[in-house]
Amino acid sequence: MNANRASAPDFDSAAFRSALGQFATGVTVITTRADDGSLIGITASSFNSVSLTPPLILWSLATRAGSMPVFRENTHYAVNVLAADQLDLCKRFATMKGDRFAGVPYTLSASGTPVLDGALAWFECHNRSRYDEGDHVIFVGEVERCGVHTEVAERMPLIFHAGGFHKPQSLG
Repeated sequence: MNANRASAPDFDSAAFRSALGQFATGVTVITTRADDGSLIGITASSFNSVSLTPPLILWSLATRAGSMPVFRENTHYAVNVLAADQLDLCKRFATMKGDRFAGVPYTLSASGTPVLDGALAWFECHNRSRYDEGDHVIFVGEVERCGVHTEVAERMPLIFHAGGFHKPQSLG
């Protein structure tokens, strides 16, 4: 046994996906602006906090994603945390071809990055570092600005669990 190397997995990708699906995650739309001024947005559930000082977050994107070159090279992006009543936005940015921003209200941040109106919270990030790991790239963002849309603070977040979308239920 080599302590510097992992053992081969004793499961297939379907079993791995099923086990991962038992961990509920929030749903976000990551947005940025291309050099030509066009707006880019993708749905992602791979979002986590990393550090409070400095304020860092992370998310990941498949290496084969069409938007990968823009996200890899851009200096800024925004993470928009979706509410349970924003499933339509989640699906739009996950599957729609063409202009995903058509008819979607947003404001531009200080860096010119779109922040979706009505998202529960948002994080405007400097694209600090990227790590190629397996079939994804892990992006670490240094948060320059963030906020909570106060008019939607009482709404529940959109959750992805076991292959489907849900909203949380209070246990007490």
